[in-house]
Order: sequence, then structure tokens, then C-alpha cells
Amino acid sequence: MSVNDDLRPAPAPVAAPLSGIADPAPLGLGAFALTTFLLSAFNAGWMTAASGLAWLGYAFAYGGLCQLLAGMWEFRNRNVFGATAFSTYGGFWIGLGLYFVLVGGNLLAHPLLAGEFSKDVGWILLAFAIFNTYMLILSTQVNMAVFLVFLTLELTEIILFIGNFAGSTGTVKFGGYVGIVTALVAWYASAAGVSNGIAAGKLRFPAGKPLIG
Repeated sequence: MSVNDDLRPAPAPVAAPLSGIADPAPLGLGAFALTTFLLSAFNAGWMTAASGLAWLGYAFAYGGLCQLLAGMWEFRNRNVFGATAFSTYGGFWIGLGLYFVLVGGNLLAHPLLAGEFSKDVGWILLAFAIFNTYMLILSTQVNMAVFLVFLTLELTEIILFIGNFAGSTGTVKFGGYVGIVTALVAWYASAAGVSNGIAAGKLRFPAGKPLIG
């Protein structure tokens, strides 16, 4: 090795290729929030001058497909909590939309069978409330915004399945109001994720620290 070799600068390190993707959680939360808002507004009795079916298309396209995609991207990010939550609730919206198109609409067309529709919806919400219970417990390790989404969603599902089993329009209406709160909380959590995902952004919405961690 010559003296000149010793004086040469060391080669610059090569930057490692980025292996991750953008955080899909704000998309999943936004998709969940909007579809929940539309259905909850109907349940709350706000859509008196509308058909009440505005939620149906978005159950497939936004709350369903976009949330399912967010779940798949969370698998790519190795985020098992986000992947499970978004994929499951994407499936929930697609499944609820299919149920309404294939079964529920026909039941509602016959007044004598409307009670069966309510019972079906009650069973669906009960099943998802069971799933949501352990996700609520585990969300205490994520952040406060996500915990509040699962907490308000838990209340919404419980109130609605009780109302549907009992055939109580008043209880379902109350569940609609709680669902609107759930949507607003999910929208905030989505906004927090977007604000914190903007690398050069100066406006940050706090998501809050996890309850456990």
C-alpha cells in the first residue's frame, strides 16, 4: 500500500434500502370511521329525509376493501395488532354488506320477518363484541387514541346487540349515538396518525401514551 493510498478518504457508506412502507393505520381508521358514522347516523334517526342506505356501498368499498388492504399492509409492517384489527373489521363491513344484500333486505321486505333480521344483526354484533373485548384489553398497550376507539366501539356493539335482540328501537337509537362518538374518536385517531406520519410537518395531533407500557 502506498502513502497516497493512506491519504485517500474512506468510501462513503451506502445507505441501506428502506424496508418498510407508510403507516396504513390512518387509512384503516378513516375507513372504519366514515362507514361507522354513516350507519350510526341512520341508527340514531338522523337520516329521516334519506334512504338510510348510504352506508351500504361504503361497507364494500371503504370500510370493507380499504380497511382490509390496511390490514394486509400491517402484516407487511409486522404489526400483528393492526393487521388483525383492520382485517377483521374490513371483513365485518364486507360481511355486513353481503348479509344485507343477500338476506337482510328480503327479510325487511316482509313485515312478519323483520324480527328475524334484528335477531340476525344481534348475533353478528354479539360475535364481534366478543372479538372486540380482547382487542380492547390489548389496545391498552398501543396508545390512548386507539384504546378509546376500541372502548367506544365495545359500548356501541353491546348496546346495539342488546337493542336488536330485544327489538327495542330506542336502544338501537341510543347505540347509534354512541356509534357516532366511536366514529369521531376513530377519525381523530386517523388524523393523529396522518399528522405524525408527515416527516416535515409541524402540526401534530397527540395520540396519547399507552395505558400499559
